Amino acid sequence: QVQLVESGGGLVQAGGSLRLSCAASGIAFSINAMAWYRQAPGKQRELVAAVTRDGSTNYADSVKGRFTISRDNPKNTVYLQMSSLKPEDTASYYCNYRAAINGKDYWGQGTQVTVSS
Repeated sequence: QVQLVESGGGLVQAGGSLRLSCAASGIAFSINAMAWYRQAPGKQRELVAAVTRDGSTNYADSVKGRFTISRDNPKNTVYLQMSSLKPEDTASYYCNYRAAINGKDYWGQGTQVTVSS
């Protein structure tokens, strides 16, 4: 059974930092890509950052230079370090795993990030 459990969200002032964590179980973590998405009220869920099994990363243009995605394979955990946060970063952040065998998406429960101006 696939489980993704996010943590680390909260309320922060603009310019501040937060680190999100996603602990995964039930998957062959080290050989799979992982990603972070976010969804603000009234908006579609969007890709924030992704990391391949070999550590290659890609980012949404809106977060490049401010966010860093990383993974710790022995801990089955993926992180999202967020710096220089802006009010427009306010959203629920979701950890994502897409099964290579059938393309099915798995999601965590989400963690709320609120950035005050």
